[in-house]
Amino acid sequence: MSDTTFSELEQVHKSQGSASALDRLIETLRADKKYHQLFDALLMRQKHAWGAPLVKPTSFDDVPESNRDEFERYYINQAREVGELFLADGAISQAWVYLKTIREPQKVAAAIEALPKSKAQEEEILDIALYQGAHPVKGIELMLASHGTCGTITAFDQLSPQLPADVRQKCSAVLVRELYNTLVENVQHDVQRRHAVLPPGLSLREVIAGRDWLFAEGNYHTDVSHLNAVVRFARSLDASQPELKLALQLAEYGSQLSSQYQYAGHSPFQDFYPAHVQFFKALADDNRDEALGYFREKLGPDTSDYDNQLAALTLIDLLGRVDRMGEAVDVACKYLTNAPDEFGFSLSDLCQKAGRLADWQRVCREKGDIVGFTAALVQAK
Repeated sequence: MSDTTFSELEQVHKSQGSASALDRLIETLRADKKYHQLFDALLMRQKHAWGAPLVKPTSFDDVPESNRDEFERYYINQAREVGELFLADGAISQAWVYLKTIREPQKVAAAIEALPKSKAQEEEILDIALYQGAHPVKGIELMLASHGTCGTITAFDQLSPQLPADVRQKCSAVLVRELYNTLVENVQHDVQRRHAVLPPGLSLREVIAGRDWLFAEGNYHTDVSHLNAVVRFARSLDASQPELKLALQLAEYGSQLSSQYQYAGHSPFQDFYPAHVQFFKALADDNRDEALGYFREKLGPDTSDYDNQLAALTLIDLLGRVDRMGEAVDVACKYLTNAPDEFGFSLSDLCQKAGRLADWQRVCREKGDIVGFTAALVQAK
């Protein structure tokens, strides 16, 4: 700011008073696009109207108790306005400071979506989109383009547990599409290198059908650790997503790899790719009963065994997702009445969703849980 501006503010204050001086300050900051200072000035004006101290414009501590709710609403409105001003100038990282604070990431997500590819791939934008949660799905796409598959898989593996289920699904779908397309291209190239040209548009399943030699002598066509991770991520997909069928083909491809590349997973995915084939088939309603039977067979008689409980958790998840809630309750009541906390499983929630509160009452009675029993009793009524 020039000395002239300071002098003008001083003159306005002297001749017209404090309120006019604050108005002039706001006009000046808005015109000069000094938006961080504008935010402070807007809050100062409101505090001045209440006779509150102005030294800490953004602080709630010095706001009279009777004005706290109003100040909170005003704060949110001004943060939204300043965030939108920054967005209008293309300053996404500055806008994010305000819109993140008031939990309104949608406008930032839209701005990131609209960026040209060269701008969107900047590290600052990637950090906001993916790691700070403004637009994780776009962040995954950007990271694939700028950092490659390996780094993206590592990042998503770390972030995935923190993401909402619907966002996790969409991110998983991006990775499934990326790996599937790359793998189809690589397998087609291998076939065409050794044999005749393939017709266009073949699926992965069609390209590998009848060509066991593709996997001879430990041959593979993509990083096997990437394949393992993406197939695991794909368990979050549902039948409404076309990527589920692609994930099934990835698992089928993995099932034909040399045993040294079929890394065992946790129960019930010890036979990693065959188990995932059945998992995806159950979700896609492809021989569903047979697929569910595969996981029922993984349940051993010892209901306290950790691996059996893990297998039960997977089966319950599948049954719930294919609308067989009653069967899910039956399995849960047998294996997961004392589920480890790390499972994050709630028998009461499952029973309530299934309309089987009598089962919850029975389990609570058997465990001596009088509080849970009463809750189930009252909730049922």
